[in-house]
Amino acid sequence: MLAAFEGWTDAGGAATCAVGYLAEQWHSHAFASIDPEDFYDFTSVRPQVRLGTDNQREIVWPQNRFLSGRTQEGRDVVLLLGVEPQLRWRTFGQCVTSVAESLGVEAVFTFGAMLTDVPHTRATPVRVSSADPGLALRFGLSAPRYQGPTGIVGVLQHAFAKVGIPVASLMAQVPHYVPSTPSPKAALALVRRISTMLEMSVKTSSLEWAAARYEREVSEVVAADDDIASYVRQLERRADGGELGDMVNGDNLVEELERFLREQGGSQS
Repeated sequence: MLAAFEGWTDAGGAATCAVGYLAEQWHSHAFASIDPEDFYDFTSVRPQVRLGTDNQREIVWPQNRFLSGRTQEGRDVVLLLGVEPQLRWRTFGQCVTSVAESLGVEAVFTFGAMLTDVPHTRATPVRVSSADPGLALRFGLSAPRYQGPTGIVGVLQHAFAKVGIPVASLMAQVPHYVPSTPSPKAALALVRRISTMLEMSVKTSSLEWAAARYEREVSEVVAADDDIASYVRQLERRADGGELGDMVNGDNLVEELERFLREQGGSQS
């Protein structure tokens, strides 16, 4: 099972983009969903009103869909695409694990993306970890070391472990100075990483094109601001020196950028 959720651990929409892309490549079809009624505060995540092809209004609720697909190598895969719930996370976790158990899921890989201090001009780092000894040995993974607030992905990892289904986490790092920009480059990195791990053949040409366009357009925006361009060059030097960004909270990253810009302003005066 591959799982991704819109929300806190989906910076640049990279995680949901990656799983959605794989679902398309495998011609997946939805076979089940979780009723949103018990899991959302609809004043925060509001349902959408849309007009259908017959101009009739319909309400579109937050969705958590299970899809089934088959890789080119003949492996059956369940994909879970959804929106991070706000309520009853333990019950939500039980809903997800019950589906996985009933289908005989052998392993789960959760996808995520966080804002970090990495440059958009370098390869997107993807950190993979697992607390399961079997998966750790199979893929050469380290145990997760993060401590602090978690999202639904972290809760699900714990829920799967409780029912004996091994789980690993893939977390891409997205430049924090373009937080609202969709990142196909990070999505591509996630797709490539899971494809390598599971020895799957996946065509990525359309994602590669989108990633190249993303890098080019972000570079144009950055080049128009001397201070930001200088900051990105600093990040590039750190990345080239092997200093990967740390996945910390957005407030700290904003403070780092503001501090850099203040220092730049002081050096120019």
